[in-house]
Amino acid sequence: MLLCRFAVRTLSLALVSALLAGHAPLGAQSAAALPGLGDGAELSPASERRLGDSIARQLYRDPDYLQDLVLMDYVQTIWQPLLAAARQRGEVLPLEEDLNAWQILLGRDRSVNAFALPGGYMGLHLGLIGATQTRAELASVLAHELSHVTQRHIARNMARQSAMAPWVVGAMVLGILAASKGADNAQGASAAVVGSQALAVQSQLNYSRDMEREADRIGFAVVQEAGFSTQGFVDMFAILQQSSRLTDGGGFSYLRSHPLTTERMADMQSRIGVDAPPEQRSRQTPDPLADWVPRLMSARARVLAQPDAQVLAVWFAQARDAALGTQPESQQAAVLYGATLAAMQVRDWPLAVALYPRLVERCRANPAALEQAYWLGAELGLAVGDPARALALLAQPSATRTAPARTQVLLAAQARSRSGAPAQVVADMRSWLADHPRDTAAWRVLSQAYGALGNQVAAVRAEAEVSALEQDPAAALDRMRAAQDLVRAGKWGPRGPDYVEASIVDSRVRELAALARQQALER
Repeated sequence: MLLCRFAVRTLSLALVSALLAGHAPLGAQSAAALPGLGDGAELSPASERRLGDSIARQLYRDPDYLQDLVLMDYVQTIWQPLLAAARQRGEVLPLEEDLNAWQILLGRDRSVNAFALPGGYMGLHLGLIGATQTRAELASVLAHELSHVTQRHIARNMARQSAMAPWVVGAMVLGILAASKGADNAQGASAAVVGSQALAVQSQLNYSRDMEREADRIGFAVVQEAGFSTQGFVDMFAILQQSSRLTDGGGFSYLRSHPLTTERMADMQSRIGVDAPPEQRSRQTPDPLADWVPRLMSARARVLAQPDAQVLAVWFAQARDAALGTQPESQQAAVLYGATLAAMQVRDWPLAVALYPRLVERCRANPAALEQAYWLGAELGLAVGDPARALALLAQPSATRTAPARTQVLLAAQARSRSGAPAQVVADMRSWLADHPRDTAAWRVLSQAYGALGNQVAAVRAEAEVSALEQDPAAALDRMRAAQDLVRAGKWGPRGPDYVEASIVDSRVRELAALARQQALER
């Protein structure tokens, strides 16, 4: 489990401090945002979830938090089989199933990184998606982080820290007392303080490495159960090693919280040789979804992670390079996809429109990649003000799925809204949310559609549901009360009173008020 900018840079130190102190602040700005952890005893699953909700609330507000329909659809095609495999293996206990969010948050961060939080939240950086070339590589990371949650590593770590705290504090107090007796004792006192801190840190690092090994071992089994190539673990470690530029000579391994990448690679290689069936012991021949689509999604992640115009211009140069035709077809498609998206990012619409047909032509050899090209074309159609073109592309039959994907549903809703059909959008989104009530993007689209129809009560209520799903009941309560005020003022809109909607608003106000009170007490 690694943490960096998107995961709040101070989180690691804040949590360690919290473990020793018996509470978990995230620093001065967010100290009030996390629930207290009592006397430092092991967290219950419910307490873990509350802690995770509090941290996730900060991440939802982070400028680096990214909602991208296409990338999230791709990640979910990997995440859901892993989650199902963990359930099948008994790693996800039935009693704890509903206590975990099982949510993945994308961060616009170029680092090759991912992290797990209490309560079943996962953070995934675009840099990691951009560095992978197969589904198995990304699956290995997600399975590793999933195992941190299922094995309750954070709660176990807290229990260990709370047990260790008394003698650590005692040694430091003795050192301070010795220093107070005069200058002659100052050097020895300093050594006592530093020694106690070093011993505490060393113990914590050792325990963390054990957890990383356990997450590797269980994650390996989950990947295997889900049907992904276990070679992805070894390949991913090679990517991490290249990214971090750490070698066996790069420092003392016992001072690192994670085992050396080469050590982990060797462990996974041995497991592939011992545990895996023959077809898993070497890189498999990539199927269409495992080769072309990951390359396209890697290109998308790299473009979105680096929005600087000078960086994006590199994609245009690659698309014009005559040597592009000598590369594998999947790589050609990836370059053209990245170049088209980069042109959209810098609003060079003529260039994007010129590049797009080349992308479609290159992707015709692969149905899964062609579907991704159509989705990008729909995004382009919406960007240039051609919703009819977007709807036509989204209506293309899929050779890889029987039901429309979330990306198709939500992009089509946006296109219909811009085509002047908000009533159809309301019907579509209400139907979708009946099966996917936690889809914040769908609630946003629904709010816009209600607003276009003049139904401000329903529009404001939908905005409130977004805040509630993003773990901010106070903000949700504020918006829901605003909807309640609209009802009382009789501002229903052109369609007249909607007493069902008013009843829902009243009910949600009571629920959110209770949640907000609970959150205030936890602070």
